[in-house]
Amino acid sequence: MQASAEPADNVERTISRIREAAAQGAQIICLQELFTSRYFCQTEDTGHFRFAEPLPGPSTTRLGQLAAELQVVLIVPFFEERARGLYHNTAVIFDADGSHLGTYRKMHIPDDPGYYEKFYFTPGDLGFQSYRTRYGTIGVLICWDQWFPEAARLTALTGANILFYPSAIGWHDEEPPDVARAQHEAWEMVQRSHAITNGVFVASVNRVGREGDVTFWGASFVAAPSGELVVRAPHDSETVLLATCDLNAVDTMRQNWPFLRDRRIDVYGALSNRFLDHAY
Repeated sequence: MQASAEPADNVERTISRIREAAAQGAQIICLQELFTSRYFCQTEDTGHFRFAEPLPGPSTTRLGQLAAELQVVLIVPFFEERARGLYHNTAVIFDADGSHLGTYRKMHIPDDPGYYEKFYFTPGDLGFQSYRTRYGTIGVLICWDQWFPEAARLTALTGANILFYPSAIGWHDEEPPDVARAQHEAWEMVQRSHAITNGVFVASVNRVGREGDVTFWGASFVAAPSGELVVRAPHDSETVLLATCDLNAVDTMRQNWPFLRDRRIDVYGALSNRFLDHAY
């Protein structure tokens, strides 16, 4: 979706799109990162904390009720006010009966030009999890998390068959076309690699449209456990993107490409270090 400046408008249009997706047979529906607002992290401004809400809060309560009404699983990313002065970039997962199945708080928080998230968000403290929904076991990570293979692997190890990545990522005005193209290709490539190395489906959900100095590149997609693209949305238009995920493909790929079997967990202890200072 393309976000407007009015949270109430974003919520209403999102509900309309959820209904549209459910009418077309969608069972698990994921919204984009921070769906109620424009991507405010392009600047550091305390006024933007007004977009935060508690859990449960107005938006999540409405969408939990909607999940029950439509009998769909909903992944709802929002700006969480956990306590006064304590905020998270969060996704709440509602099962198809409307129950609050789980909460994920974004673990990796960027601080780059146009993405000043450390000003707003405390890193997540709930770890990497999976959620047994009516329609399958899923994992949820958020945007910057998508660049880290450790996050995908740990979530897959908890039992997830589909990894969802609600996102907000785009091109800055000053970037030349070849750089912009390379950035998008890297974004898609790294997530498709998570699908391959973990034997899972990956669904990445990005916003579209221009906000401030960033044009969000859309191109939401679903990749199969083989890394093949199942579907991809356009770069520049709002889309309800539907994909059928045959979860039997998870077993098939893991049996034929047994990366989990051949992991040498006895020699990976050094991964907990920030950096290794010696070279041979």
